Amino acid sequence: MTASRALQLSLATAAATTAAVGVWVLRNFDPNVPGLFPPCVFHALTGYWCVGCGITRALHALVHGDLARAFSMNPLATALLMLAPLLAAWKLGWQPRWLRPGVALLAEPRLWLVLLPAYWIARNLPWWPFTLLAPG
Repeated sequence: MTASRALQLSLATAAATTAAVGVWVLRNFDPNVPGLFPPCVFHALTGYWCVGCGITRALHALVHGDLARAFSMNPLATALLMLAPLLAAWKLGWQPRWLRPGVALLAEPRLWLVLLPAYWIARNLPWWPFTLLAPG
């Protein structure tokens, strides 16, 4: 086994172990209850939701099979997480023609430079339908 292949295998094993531990923690501990999980520092200091607010609670809902609750906690992160298997398959060599435009779009930095600030602002607007973007 080459050193490069051994490194890849080690990183994959570490990632799988970390993911398994994360799923176990989220399965056994509720981030909605104060204690183990720290609150969002940005929200605590400003009272506004950041782009990542609700991700831990969304992952908790997902490991319990509650997709609607996960989506209500952080719609953007939940939607992007659903794309992860397709992007992982793309990275591993499965590259169908129909997926190319989506991968190219997601690889475009300008998308993220517009999407993330727009989402951050939109989820803090105090009227419907933007209130649906706030966690919970």
